[in-house]
Amino acid sequence: MSYLPDDVPDCMVFLLGKAYQKAHARFKSQLIPYGLTNLQHLVLEGLWYKQGMTAAQLGKFLILDKATLSGVLDRMASNDWILKKPHPEDRRTLSLFTSPKADGLKEKLIQERIQANEQILKAFSLEEKLLFKRLLTDVINSE
Repeated sequence: MSYLPDDVPDCMVFLLGKAYQKAHARFKSQLIPYGLTNLQHLVLEGLWYKQGMTAAQLGKFLILDKATLSGVLDRMASNDWILKKPHPEDRRTLSLFTSPKADGLKEKLIQERIQANEQILKAFSLEEKLLFKRLLTDVINSE
C-alpha cells in the first residue's frame, strides 16, 4: 500500500522528508514508555559510544548545533539521564556521562533502536539494506 499519490513530483527532498517523518514517528512511539525523545536517545547512544565528551565534542559527533544540544542536555540532566561533571583538564568545561538510570536501560533502549531499524528495512533484501545505508551516508557526507 502506497501512502504517496501517483503524481508526486520526482523530488528527493520531499521523499527524504517523508521517510524521515515516518521513521521518526515510529521510533518516537517506541520511546514514549521511557519518557525519552528521539534526540535524547541519540544523545545517550553518543555518550555510550564515548563517555566524558564535552557538549562541543558531542555536538560535533552527532552533527547538532550548540543551541539545540544545550537545552536537550539540561533537560536530560534534570531528568537524571545524564551527569555533568567538571572536565579533569579544564574545570570551566563539563564532561558528559550517562547516569545509572540510563545505563540500567541501555540494553532495552538499544534494542528499541534495533527494532525500529528492522521495521523500517523489513521489506529490503540484505543487498538493498547495505546500498540504502551507503546512499544515505553519501548524502550526509556530500558537500
